[in-house]
Amino acid sequence: MRMLIAFLVALTVIFCLFPFIWMVMTSFKTRILAIDPSVWIFKPTFENYLAVFTRRNLAMYIKNSVVVVVFTTLLSMLLAVFAAYGFARFRFKRKEDLAFWVLSLRMLPAMSVVIPFFLLGRFLHLLDTHILLIIVYMSFNIPFAIWMMRGFIEEIPRELEEAAWVDGCTLFQGVVKVVFPLVMPGLAATAIFIVIQSWNEFALALFLTSFAARTVPTTITFFLSVMGVIWGEMASVGVITTLPVLLFALFVQKYLIRGLTFGAIKS
Repeated sequence: MRMLIAFLVALTVIFCLFPFIWMVMTSFKTRILAIDPSVWIFKPTFENYLAVFTRRNLAMYIKNSVVVVVFTTLLSMLLAVFAAYGFARFRFKRKEDLAFWVLSLRMLPAMSVVIPFFLLGRFLHLLDTHILLIIVYMSFNIPFAIWMMRGFIEEIPRELEEAAWVDGCTLFQGVVKVVFPLVMPGLAATAIFIVIQSWNEFALALFLTSFAARTVPTTITFFLSVMGVIWGEMASVGVITTLPVLLFALFVQKYLIRGLTFGAIKS
């Protein structure tokens, strides 16, 4: 029975990883071989990787993505944590209605708000800038982070904060010195989701940027031409785009698991 379960797990993993494996293989093929997906044995080449950095200037788009993701994550977490604390700890009228309204902002399809954001960016002369993308991404990530962090904060016994207040801490010091360390797994898990969502976002970045602030996902359009799709270079960009998120997820893996299971078992 254990062998059968192990076999099924291995089969599922291979099935899930197959698209990524195929993309990695294609990125090391020549332009001619990349057209034929049936070729599995070939001499690998780095010409696609060299091409995307030399001819496509991929380094600039990676820098844009890093700037947007870092500031989006930091600002979203900073604002969302304190808002989540308010929802978790304070009582006020129509709190649940307001919390649901905040979450509903996250449910908006990106394409439904791209035109208002485009007009707003043009009016403020912010089109094709990092600032506009950061603001737009924050409008989606802050509601998500509030909803996530509210649950984590509610799991922390209020008596711990009250004990800190008795010892002389202010409300802010109690949050920083007591609540934040205890919800660190939740902070890490929420930050990971924000990083992944911001790094992979395509539609808004495509419509709101043209050159100076374009991010890595939008470069996929460079490889669609009248002559066909340049599969090798497209696959190499896909691999390069995946690696930072993959490494970041591996680095904070233990925090992610602790965050996702936080409060799952209660006495």
